[in-house]
Amino acid sequence: MDDPPPLERIVEGMLFIGGPPLTYARASEAVRGLSMDQFLQAIASLNQTYRSQNRPYTIGPRDGGHEMALRPDFRVVRERLIGGPRETHLSQAALETLSLVAYRQPVTRDEVEALRGADSLSLLRQLVRLGLIALSRGEETTYSTTSRFLQEFGLSSLDDLPRGDEMATM
Repeated sequence: MDDPPPLERIVEGMLFIGGPPLTYARASEAVRGLSMDQFLQAIASLNQTYRSQNRPYTIGPRDGGHEMALRPDFRVVRERLIGGPRETHLSQAALETLSLVAYRQPVTRDEVEALRGADSLSLLRQLVRLGLIALSRGEETTYSTTSRFLQEFGLSSLDDLPRGDEMATM
């Protein structure tokens, strides 16, 4: 009977499959008895191997989990193969609206408009179309940022947003 593959290879296989970022909770559903330390050690070990072998990919955090991604110095290869990311230039008003949503989420349209002092529906719709914010319908319709927002602005989480004291030194 064949021995089961090492834990590192199992975690690597789960990451390779893709889909949403791999969380410890999801990995532990597939691997009985997996501890958080074992999971994180497997990821660290894989990254160490990838670095030592100069692999073009790495495992990084995203949306509370981990995913495989190309290292920045290999992104040009991806762009040549499938095309580069489309650049979208946001107007000052759209950036204001996006920052209000980012810092005050979940936020209603009325709250955004009160803070901006201007109608913001078309800007909110534009940001939803671009995938930077999403709306949630409940008692009130609210807006929140998306994982694409984090990705486009190079943030791991909303905790990485600059705070007032940090922005004063920029």
